[in-house]
Amino acid sequence: MLQTQPPRLGLKENLGQFLLLVLVNAFVGGMVGMERSILPQIAEQDFQLTAHSAILSFIALFGISKAMTNYVAGRWADQYGRKKTLLLGWFISIPIPFLLMWANSWSLILLANILLGISQGLTWSSTVIMKIDLAGPKNRGFALGINECAGYFSVALSALGTSYIAAEYALRPQPFYLGIALILFGGLLSLFLVKETKQFAELEQKQTPASSDEPQFSSKELILHTSFKDKNLSSICQAGLFNNLNDGMAWGLFPLLFAQANQTLESIGILTAIYPAVWGIGQLFMGGLSDKFGRKGLIVWGMWLQALGILGIALSSTFKGFATGSTCLGLGTAMVYPTLLAVIGDVAQPSWRASAIGIYRLWRDLGYAFGALVAGLVADYFGLVNASLLIAFLTAMSGVIVYLRLSESTQTSSN
Repeated sequence: MLQTQPPRLGLKENLGQFLLLVLVNAFVGGMVGMERSILPQIAEQDFQLTAHSAILSFIALFGISKAMTNYVAGRWADQYGRKKTLLLGWFISIPIPFLLMWANSWSLILLANILLGISQGLTWSSTVIMKIDLAGPKNRGFALGINECAGYFSVALSALGTSYIAAEYALRPQPFYLGIALILFGGLLSLFLVKETKQFAELEQKQTPASSDEPQFSSKELILHTSFKDKNLSSICQAGLFNNLNDGMAWGLFPLLFAQANQTLESIGILTAIYPAVWGIGQLFMGGLSDKFGRKGLIVWGMWLQALGILGIALSSTFKGFATGSTCLGLGTAMVYPTLLAVIGDVAQPSWRASAIGIYRLWRDLGYAFGALVAGLVADYFGLVNASLLIAFLTAMSGVIVYLRLSESTQTSSN
């Protein structure tokens, strides 16, 4: 049952529902974290894959399916409501842990990751949009920082947990029992306690001063506007792509790079968890800082710090060096991730904001596919270290593009 009183914008006014959505997004993040530290080893040990491009194929398919679904999720959230989109995502996730546990071919692992990408696109997009709806314009960056903190800290805990379970028992099936619990609790909370938030976006639209030159977009026009024509929106789309390009590389290649340096499975689990843990916790502060001091500086320096972290990992051969690089990578990503989403909230009108978020997330998560393809091919021909160095360079260049093209958006309502 919806609220009996008219909706009011703000975190304080909607604290209970906001915190519930934070918890739901933690379960969403756990789903992608459960395979993060062990699936490359499963590829090598259970399916005898040796080519890095073949191993990273699961990330490429995950990224493509999630990217495509992100756009659909934004449109569906506008047309049919946020809660229905969230519930559909949980429903699609049901087969995933069972496929990962019992797959007897790599093709079934790939199918599981296609479903994971679709599910993540629907569930994570929904929780992002719902928190933007509830928070209103005043604390948008802070709200998104909390959302992404919950999701990515859960990624870290799940990655760490499955690596320890795998070290204690086996790579399969025990680590993926976690997925069943995540779906059960996340799905039931979403079904019975989460409430629709579309009416909050409609309220904000009414409170937004009308402008005679406010753009009216068709679906095609909105894609072009967000992706290429608007300098602010196109700048963050490319930054999102390169952010997830390096995340895809970190997901697929770093566990192999750590193993190549003779790190134990437990150490690999810790190293794999450091990056999303720092990323997650850091977002608690970075989103709020962007509200107070602006978006652009955090994005630019965050991209450059990511590049420095990747460089440090590539050139290291010790646990301490890997941990330091992972910390820099996580902190840089924390500076960037919620801030990019907050820019959309600043620039896009509430009437087409959810769709713009979907387009941005489409570009951002295509980075997984590009990262897996580029890093995998370069690693096959030139080695893991050179693949990492290339991704570090591309990430740094993305920061340069943001520096040259992005305008400060905290005082910009539309372009």
